[in-house]
Amino acid sequence: MTEHDRPILLVGCGKMGGALRSGWLEAGRSVLVVEPGPHAPEGAVPSPEALPADLTPAAVVFAVKPQEAAKILAAYARFAGASVFLSIMAGRTIARMRALLGEESAVVRAMPNLPAAIRRGVTIACAGPGVKDADKALCDALLRAIGTVGWVEDEGLMDAVTAVSGSGPAYVFLLAELMEAAARAQGLPPDLARLVARETVAGAGALLAASGEDAAALRKAVTSPGGTTAAALAVLMAEHGWPELVAEAIDAAARRSRELAG
Repeated sequence: MTEHDRPILLVGCGKMGGALRSGWLEAGRSVLVVEPGPHAPEGAVPSPEALPADLTPAAVVFAVKPQEAAKILAAYARFAGASVFLSIMAGRTIARMRALLGEESAVVRAMPNLPAAIRRGVTIACAGPGVKDADKALCDALLRAIGTVGWVEDEGLMDAVTAVSGSGPAYVFLLAELMEAAARAQGLPPDLARLVARETVAGAGALLAASGEDAAALRKAVTSPGGTTAAALAVLMAEHGWPELVAEAIDAAARRSRELAG
């Protein structure tokens, strides 16, 4: 059996776990799922005890809530030394996971984000002690099935990654939500307000992705001196406006990521 023929064991199949599973199936990987909840796909088992005794997955992927790590991970320690562990749990450090999985465990910590559901996610990963080049390459391939991947050597940077990209889609959705509400307050009918807000956010994001220019240059290009955009940005960029609030928000998210490591 080749490495590609060995199945991927996915523990947890909520929104992010489901996105991962779909990407792997599209890539031709065999996937086994442990999921006791209502999101369980066909063929999933409710607990690790229901897995085949001779199972040796290529990777065991933890896509459960970080608060559940302490009661879940130890049941998978039997795969240490034979499988690489890939975690997408926010805040759970490699050291804490290895304490539960055993000294032989090779752990990769990663943080994908919700656009993974449409294969436009961005994931940053960090390899722990004992992770071989082949393990890292496998995890890289698994994560590329849902979007773009980057790697860091300093695990401490994962808190900032979580705050920016992991939580970031919620900030964008909030922007669309607030723009829609403001459009309605200006008198636009609800359906039109939603259309304008959502397509503006989506289109601007697509332009940013396609452009080689940085975000500041694109912002300046659409801002005519003395025009309507300049009037709006004068409010958003004023003292205690967006620059300060976004920095505070990301700092709060990073602090919470560190607290979850607790």
